[in-house]
Amino acid sequence: MAEIFGRNPVLELLKSDKSINKILIASGSHKGSIQEIIKLAKEKRIPFQQVDKSKLDKMFPGQNHQGVVALVAVADYVDWQDILENARRKKEEPLIIMLDEIEDPHNLGAILRTVDAVGAHGVIIPKRRAVPLTEGVAKASAGAVEYVPVARVANLAQTIDQLKKEGCWIVGTSLEGNNFYEQDLKGPLVVIIGSEGRGLSKLTKEKCDFLVTIPMFGKINSLNASVAAGVVLYEILKQRSIGRAQ
Repeated sequence: MAEIFGRNPVLELLKSDKSINKILIASGSHKGSIQEIIKLAKEKRIPFQQVDKSKLDKMFPGQNHQGVVALVAVADYVDWQDILENARRKKEEPLIIMLDEIEDPHNLGAILRTVDAVGAHGVIIPKRRAVPLTEGVAKASAGAVEYVPVARVANLAQTIDQLKKEGCWIVGTSLEGNNFYEQDLKGPLVVIIGSEGRGLSKLTKEKCDFLVTIPMFGKINSLNASVAAGVVLYEILKQRSIGRAQ
């Protein structure tokens, strides 16, 4: 993840279309151009965080940051509508992965790698309480971050409602779901993978059209998020491949 230092450079960055993960602002720095930076960040729904100036000095030694640092994504985000359009352009049923607060960069990177491998159309992540596109994610994705469209949205629940209006079925992975081997997973799908440890949030789960679970026969009752995503995606690929062959 690249960093942009200084008030004017960050202000110009905000005025551009470049993807920004987060802005760090020194506590108490609310005068002049900092006010405009905060205003633009709010308008563009870009997360910003106030931290002690001493912490910024420690994080970025030797940099003249002037109390503000922008953390820039390693790849540009897209609109979720672009992901749907990508599927329609290919004349394929949409297959979109939505991640509910995945915080581990290795998990996100591995999921991007699998999404590319199965030919899914893109990934949707939330802006808050989730890992953005960082260098760690890029490395774990083995280059897939360059090929898989990623949309970053302010509200997962609202995005789910919009995707339903576009004709997508919403399937969540949960221990409370039906055996996914017995579920019809063809058609336009949005597959939601829950966070490490907590699974799907209550609101996200309520928004799902149906829930599926991966059968577990050992003593551990859950899989790593990226492994779960891979298992489900390849079952979807199998069902779609059989459907096309018939």
